[in-house]
Amino acid sequence: MQQDLAKKAAGEAAAAYIQPGMTIGLGTGSTAYYAIMRIGELVRNGMQLQAVATSAASEELARAQQIPIIPFEQVDSIDLDIDGADEADESLQLIKGGGGALLREKIVAAAAKEMLVIMDASKLVKQLGNFPLPVEIIPFAWEFTFRHLEQSGASPVLRRKEGKIFITDNGNYILDCHYGRITAAPELHRQLNDIPGVVENGLFLRYASRLLIGYADGSVRSLSR
Repeated sequence: MQQDLAKKAAGEAAAAYIQPGMTIGLGTGSTAYYAIMRIGELVRNGMQLQAVATSAASEELARAQQIPIIPFEQVDSIDLDIDGADEADESLQLIKGGGGALLREKIVAAAAKEMLVIMDASKLVKQLGNFPLPVEIIPFAWEFTFRHLEQSGASPVLRRKEGKIFITDNGNYILDCHYGRITAAPELHRQLNDIPGVVENGLFLRYASRLLIGYADGSVRSLSR
């Protein structure tokens, strides 16, 4: 309950950064849920905006809240991407992908002028790596990719949901890679994406421009570059 209150505080605080007429990126996950709900209130109260969703689940929620959704191919630019994180350090490096949408999330973040990351205080860490790093891979010969990820120093686990292999919105698998500590994130990012079969990894190193960190008492702390 306390963590939910902190997530709600961070998610709702993101609304203050939205201006009428913006194109918004809508993230995926439990904290992004609160942001989407608040954005829906703004739209129903008359604010004009449009949005691109990073997952089928976020798109469905946004449409239910009457937020105008447009296909990515119709977007010239994204003014503000609002998304969560599984871990973040004070240099604004992130681990994302716990919700399974890391590839679309990274594409939207790359297209955005600004990325606003919303999270509860438990997600702020001194060193990335305690949360397993999601790596999206193609299903073909996934065991081969698994072995190469082991060679990178990881202990990979094939993600499953309800007893079945988890399939991303892109039709891929996710390997959750336990590193313990990630001391050289840029080098690891390059190493992982050089492995055949890897589509993308959950290190977001140069995307976030601001963190909004929520607390159970409703307060929000801001960290920016």
